[in-house]
Amino acid sequence: QELEIRRPIVVTHDNVHSDLIYIASQYGKVHVIKDDEDVEDSELFMDIEDRVVYNDKQNEEGLLGLAFHPKYKDNGEVFVYYTSKKAKQLSIVSRFRTRNGKVDASTEEEIMRIPQPYWNHNGGQIVFGPDGYLYIALGDGGKGGDPHKNVQNRMTLLGSILRIDIDKKSGRRNYAIPSDNPFARRKEALNEIYAYGVRNIWGLSFDPKTGHLWAADVGQKLWEEINVIVKGGNYGWNVREGWHKYENGSGPKPEYLEPIWEYPHELKQGGSQGGQFGKSITGGFVYRGSALKHLDGYYIYGDYVSGGVWALKYDWKTKKTVENRSIKNTKLPVMA
Repeated sequence: QELEIRRPIVVTHDNVHSDLIYIASQYGKVHVIKDDEDVEDSELFMDIEDRVVYNDKQNEEGLLGLAFHPKYKDNGEVFVYYTSKKAKQLSIVSRFRTRNGKVDASTEEEIMRIPQPYWNHNGGQIVFGPDGYLYIALGDGGKGGDPHKNVQNRMTLLGSILRIDIDKKSGRRNYAIPSDNPFARRKEALNEIYAYGVRNIWGLSFDPKTGHLWAADVGQKLWEEINVIVKGGNYGWNVREGWHKYENGSGPKPEYLEPIWEYPHELKQGGSQGGQFGKSITGGFVYRGSALKHLDGYYIYGDYVSGGVWALKYDWKTKKTVENRSIKNTKLPVMA
């Protein structure tokens, strides 16, 4: 079939075939193509469009996350995060299994259900860490400004990054809690939470060399931000936005981890970003390779609204961002 993929939302690989690229459509299909600049067609790898909710007027729902099990070569397991037709505003994380090189949609096993109060701010990026656990980025539940105060409430999953063990089951859950999760044995917090205080992470990835976890968090009114996620960290939303107080929130405090970079929605807001602006950050990966040696170790990210693409260099010794260079591009919306 022709290479026409509606609203591509995830681009990834299966950690087995270096010559294959998987592209997930927000409508609920996953296509696979050869890693070739002259490629003209794709194959359908997965189709769950019959159970995924998506429409253009509520365009933050749909199939939002796709990840291959670290032992995919042996077990053929694929995980997805999507908005389900089973109930209004219901997010589901599921496991599927492949047969003959393609996902068998009948093998779905629900791992987790996450009710959402609104259609927006679903987050949805899922990735496996170097530790073999599944990390799930959840938004604050939507509308605007976190009206239900979900994010600083650790008794809700919303506004958090979760970390679960999908190779084990515990009680009625189709997963287990890693024993070293920061709130694994705490009654005042949900045990799945790895970090919290985020608004709507639209990009979560591990540096394949160092294991650092990077997150691009979409801003509310004025600022987009990049965070390095650490266990138990509180990233300040909705009392902080970027390096600033949000409305009646708070100034800098030790309990709030500041982003390593921010940029404004409009240039008139100032800052030291050298003309960088946008309204919806799309992260992002740390590039590790030899084809573009001058970008090795840089975090590559873009913006859905402005279409800008940048490469950011962070100095881990000084804990400062030392460079943020613009990369020439077509200025098309950056979604994945």
